Amino acid sequence: MHRRFAELVTPLDGKCQKLLAMSPVEASTVPTDTPVGGVYLFSEDDAHLYVGRTKRSIRDRIRNQFGANPNAASFPWLIAREATDRRATYRPRGSRTELLTDPEFRTAYDDARGRIRQMQVRYVHEPEPLRQALLEMYVAVVTAARYNDFDTH
Repeated sequence: MHRRFAELVTPLDGKCQKLLAMSPVEASTVPTDTPVGGVYLFSEDDAHLYVGRTKRSIRDRIRNQFGANPNAASFPWLIAREATDRRATYRPRGSRTELLTDPEFRTAYDDARGRIRQMQVRYVHEPEPLRQALLEMYVAVVTAARYNDFDTH
């Protein structure tokens, strides 16, 4: 294994264990003193659903997932697309803008935002961009996070 890559991956398990050991908080009540830069995990009961990462405030990124700006949220889109059996498209037909005008999809999207607001969330600080990207993938694999597939669309 390349030395630099080994340096990046060696701490991943410890960071993942630290994240999983954190007492979860409800997404809508994440404290204001969260670190800048890191990885977060959304869960419901014992089901781990979504891992994300940010170089900015972890609290702000978590709150984006149920906030008013649809372009700042990826997780509610995944839930709403699954609920309505709508797949991602980069064409005007099926675009985010169009989907939000569809009453069925809009309801599913808004329901997803409400659901996410009540989910448990854990997080861990990781400011280094390469390690952060690897940690996101590592946590998603270890927890079998349902909505992380790392597929390209």
